[in-house]
Amino acid sequence: HLTTSLPLPSERDHLRPRIDMIVFMIDIKSKCSLKNVEASLAHVDASFFLGKVCFLVTGVGRVNYCSVDMNAIWKLGEVYCSPVLFCELELEGVRVATAQRLLRMLQICAGHIPGVSALSFGTLMRSSADD
Repeated sequence: HLTTSLPLPSERDHLRPRIDMIVFMIDIKSKCSLKNVEASLAHVDASFFLGKVCFLVTGVGRVNYCSVDMNAIWKLGEVYCSPVLFCELELEGVRVATAQRLLRMLQICAGHIPGVSALSFGTLMRSSADD
């Protein structure tokens, strides 16, 4: 399910499926995109930041058109203990690889991968980023 901002409208709460993972998309060419994500973060339960949130930064192939400060994006990942993924949506191979990675993360967050929890996965993501 997709939404452009949070909070979600409450009138359809009874029809909404369980939310296993939240991917915040930030377009590197749009300051508005980052501000929208920052405003939406206040509406996410703190327990989701234990391995069930990630930030997906798009448009990274166009650093010349970058409007968003990369340090602000890295800080979001750090403050919310959530992985930051980068993707160029216009390149099919990168788009497919990113979709597969997100799908695998979702499977872990939803509890469909035995022996791996969202919390341990989040720790692994941070550990590999530090190396």
